Amino acid sequence: MKTSRPAIGPLFYFGTASVLGLYFTFAAVQGDFGLFNRVQIEAEVNTLKAIKERRDVELARLEIRTRRLSDDFLDLDLLDERAREVLGLARPDEMVIR
Repeated sequence: MKTSRPAIGPLFYFGTASVLGLYFTFAAVQGDFGLFNRVQIEAEVNTLKAIKERRDVELARLEIRTRRLSDDFLDLDLLDERAREVLGLARPDEMVIR
């Protein structure tokens, strides 16, 4: 009687394919470019976009104030306000209370 040896070749290939499949599945979910990191990066992008929008509004406000104090267009009320705040100036007819 002839005894047959178990087929190790197909078992080896199946095991290798299973291990590789599990590795790539794990990498797709938890890796550097996986789903979890993608969600975290998208949340960070949304946060940074909101910060950028607030900074753009602040920049526009500062550009308007700078334009109002420029040589081309001088807003005397804004100049008076800034002189009072920065230099601590007051008119002679005003009473200063601290």
